[in-house]
Amino acid sequence: MTVARFPVEATHIMMFARAIGDPNPAYSDPDSPAAEQFGAVIAPPTFMMAGSQFDPDVVVRPKIGEPWFGSGREPSGATRESTGALHAEQHFEYHRPVRAGDVLTTVQHAGRTWSKESKRGGVLQFEETITEYRLAGTGELVVTATMVRVVPQQAIVQSAAPAAEAAPVAPASEQNG
Repeated sequence: MTVARFPVEATHIMMFARAIGDPNPAYSDPDSPAAEQFGAVIAPPTFMMAGSQFDPDVVVRPKIGEPWFGSGREPSGATRESTGALHAEQHFEYHRPVRAGDVLTTVQHAGRTWSKESKRGGVLQFEETITEYRLAGTGELVVTATMVRVVPQQAIVQSAAPAAEAAPVAPASEQNG
C-alpha cells in the first residue's frame, strides 16, 4: 500500500472503533483521560488498515465505473485469479499514538523472506511487506506495520504450470445418482 495522504480524522477513528466493537472512550471522547493525555482522540491499534482506503490502487477498494470483485463470489461480474497466497499475520509497532488531526504518508518495502516445510502443503514461502506510516511534513515515523503472507509450494507450482481446462463439475444433486 502506498498512500500519499492519509488524514486521520476523529469521526473516522470513532466509526472504526464502533465497527470493531471497542467502546474505549479514548477513541471517541476527546475529554476522556486517555485522549486528554495525548491531546486528541487516539486511534485503535489496527486502525492503520483503514489507510488502504486512501490508496487508489489497493485491490479491496472499489473503483467507480469499473467491475470489482468485492466480498462475494462474483458480485459485479468481475473475476480474479487466485495466487494461492494467504495473509498470515499483521504486526503493528507504534512509535507514538496515532492522533486525530495527524496526516500520514506511507513508504512500503520488502522485508524478510523464509521457507518452512509443511507436512501437508510442501514448502511454504513466507514474505514480509513493511509499511512505514510517517507524519506528513516532518517525516516522523509513527507506525511500522509488517504484513506476512504465505505462499504454499503447491500454489507456486500451479502458477508456473500452463493453465489446463477445468472439467465441469456436476451439481451435488447429480453426483450421487
